Amino acid sequence: MNAYDKAYLEDAMSNLAVMLDYGSMAYGDPELFFDRFLVSDISKQFGSGSPRYIAGMSGIELAEKVIEDTGGTPVYVEYRPFGRTATYWAGWALAYLQWYTGYTFEKINEWGVTISFLLDLYPTHHEADISKMIDTATARIAEYKGTSVNPLKRQRKSAGLTQKELAERSGVKVRMIKAYEQGNQDISKAEAMSVINLAKALKCLPEDLLS
Repeated sequence: MNAYDKAYLEDAMSNLAVMLDYGSMAYGDPELFFDRFLVSDISKQFGSGSPRYIAGMSGIELAEKVIEDTGGTPVYVEYRPFGRTATYWAGWALAYLQWYTGYTFEKINEWGVTISFLLDLYPTHHEADISKMIDTATARIAEYKGTSVNPLKRQRKSAGLTQKELAERSGVKVRMIKAYEQGNQDISKAEAMSVINLAKALKCLPEDLLS
């Protein structure tokens, strides 16, 4: 079941593409910016097809509102898109995938279709029909669905924090938080103080962060 009326889809794809592209330019790493989008209410409103967000605002305005709603200060950068960058395409493709599946952006991200995953698809998929991306992404989702969500990621999302915010509060580097959440590093083998500091920042017990 599609997320909303197809009449809005073209605007939604364009706006999410510009939002991610501009947001990444203005505020750094595309994953860190998208993490802000996920913890904001904007992702839910956009995903449900709210006309205000998918068509009533420009992509740049969406990026600025994401920053404002997650406690940041908007900054101005000159933005003149020339064709589709990899980041633009990732946002464009993600908007289509979310509309096509009807899943929330948070669920799509949890099920393995992250911004990094889409950026990795760019070289082989951006010139192909979008159905190729859909096939690849839905296969990834099918692989991930039903698997347990990483405990650290679940606690962080519950606390409404981005990875960067958790890093600032806990003193644990962003790259390590990413590695723990993606399963590339085993948090049970981390230094005890790192786990304790993460738990304090998330207001949970250290054992709540272990698989």
